[in-house]
Amino acid sequence: MTLKGAIDTHVHSGPDVRARKTTSFELARAARDAGLRAIVLKNHHCSTVPLAAALSEALPGIAVRGGLVLNRAAGGWNPEAVEAALKMGAAEIWMPTLSAENERAFRGMPGTGLRALDLEGNLLPEVIDIIRLVARSGAMLGTGHLSLEETCAVVACARQEGVRAILVTHPEIQFISMPVELQRQLAGPGLYFERCFCRPGFHRDWAGMACDIRAAGVDSTVLATDLGQPDNPHPVEGLEQFADKMRSEGFSAFELEKMTAANPAVALGME
Repeated sequence: MTLKGAIDTHVHSGPDVRARKTTSFELARAARDAGLRAIVLKNHHCSTVPLAAALSEALPGIAVRGGLVLNRAAGGWNPEAVEAALKMGAAEIWMPTLSAENERAFRGMPGTGLRALDLEGNLLPEVIDIIRLVARSGAMLGTGHLSLEETCAVVACARQEGVRAILVTHPEIQFISMPVELQRQLAGPGLYFERCFCRPGFHRDWAGMACDIRAAGVDSTVLATDLGQPDNPHPVEGLEQFADKMRSEGFSAFELEKMTAANPAVALGME
């Protein structure tokens, strides 16, 4: 499948705290040369907004976007950091990932992470403030590695506050494992399930992911990679493989274009 016009909303590259397969410059250049329209750089430890802006200027022909993940390295629930990132042009603000209590509990470190809910099950005031900032900016809101309960609360608040685009981050990964019934309940205008490249640590294989897409709907699906790890395919190759796998599962060329190009363009505000 050609990647002309495709957008990858979830890629990792260097420099980073973790080893990465490519530098950000090499990745952006490879994506442009493959025909991608845009990529969104994600880093668990710092804002990628300035880097993305510099790469967009240095590499005409591809839009490179950045954002901020609300891990402890960024101050956790930090509205000031969010406001600064948004003013600089952040395309997406992610809920915590590596610092999320949900993931840390899954990895045997309970009680040491960030939760979006208080003991009564209500969203923390600072989380609501962050969601309101995202809503006013028009940026995307990513659910990160929150638990199902937290994700549902964040999505409900984001809709109430008028967030333009919500991306449910890799619902197939083991520490999220979002049931397809819940995906159907959450599906609706402005919400996209960001399906990522299948690999160890996912509770769904390619066929299972295809079933979930059918159940939740092509219109609510974005195909991204979450690649950049040294032992996994290059993100550009991975996106092409991902599309080919979904084609082998019976998705049409129109449906693939919808999930790799049209839907992410709308989510990014590029349409």
